[in-house]
Amino acid sequence: MNKKNFMLIGLVLVFAGVYVAFFTDLFQPKTILISHTSRPARFGARPGVASERVFFGLGDYYSLTEIKVVPLAALQSDKLAQPVWHLVSDEGSDDVNQFFYGQKINGMDPAVEGSRPEPLQPGVTYRLFVTAGKIKGRHDFHIGVAPTNTATNQ
Repeated sequence: MNKKNFMLIGLVLVFAGVYVAFFTDLFQPKTILISHTSRPARFGARPGVASERVFFGLGDYYSLTEIKVVPLAALQSDKLAQPVWHLVSDEGSDDVNQFFYGQKINGMDPAVEGSRPEPLQPGVTYRLFVTAGKIKGRHDFHIGVAPTNTATNQ
């Protein structure tokens, strides 16, 4: 091979590297894409407590290691805000691609022994954090009347 062939091969490798770096997600951290929908609860709700059931979709099946829901306002003022629902797992849960708020997920336990999910309040924005090993995702949501001046999707 002559010098011209080596230059062409080198140029092709450089272009291939640029393509992989800028036009693929090969070097991007993996994230869990989360969506939500709410449905009316089947049973009558107590006064002041939300009467909707919130379902979360993950877009793929994951073996979850942590689920946490925190009021967004509390999270913005205190990074260690207390969650209203928090499940953890050492080994990972059964593979799931959807769940509803407060659901018992096989393979996961409350972070605090004996704790139960708190009822969601209408008009409050919450942030859901989901972890599956090294893969993470977060999603803001609310039920009832939309709060003002708050982003609801991330």
